[in-house]
Amino acid sequence: MNIVTAKIGRDNYKTILTNGAHQVIADEPAPYGTDEGADPYSLLLMALGSCVAITIRMYADRKKWELEGVEVELSQKRVHHSDCDDCISDKGHVHLIEKKVKLIGNLDEKQRARLMEIVDKCPVNKTLLNEIKITTTTL
Repeated sequence: MNIVTAKIGRDNYKTILTNGAHQVIADEPAPYGTDEGADPYSLLLMALGSCVAITIRMYADRKKWELEGVEVELSQKRVHHSDCDDCISDKGHVHLIEKKVKLIGNLDEKQRARLMEIVDKCPVNKTLLNEIKITTTTL
């Protein structure tokens, strides 16, 4: 089980996030916050991007393929359900996350195709695509 703590004080939206071993700062851009860290949606995309890159790296290492690097570019936007051709929702807005992946290295087309199949198999990607239940209690 992963446990992350988010703490905010009086500083305009600067939030300290920790998992016990590492610390990250989240914030809102000016003029709302002090822009000392990434905003929450950027952190979400960073989690997904790092998971995709790590998953591809692990797979290529296991296969001993000549993958020199992976670059993952992500964007997120809200679109109306009627503007999303392959979305399940039939009302309201849908959060659309787009991933662009660059594979760097001496790979043949079959290896590249297989690595692109692996992109959607990272655990964070799977979590975001499945039903998520969030509960709230008082500490």
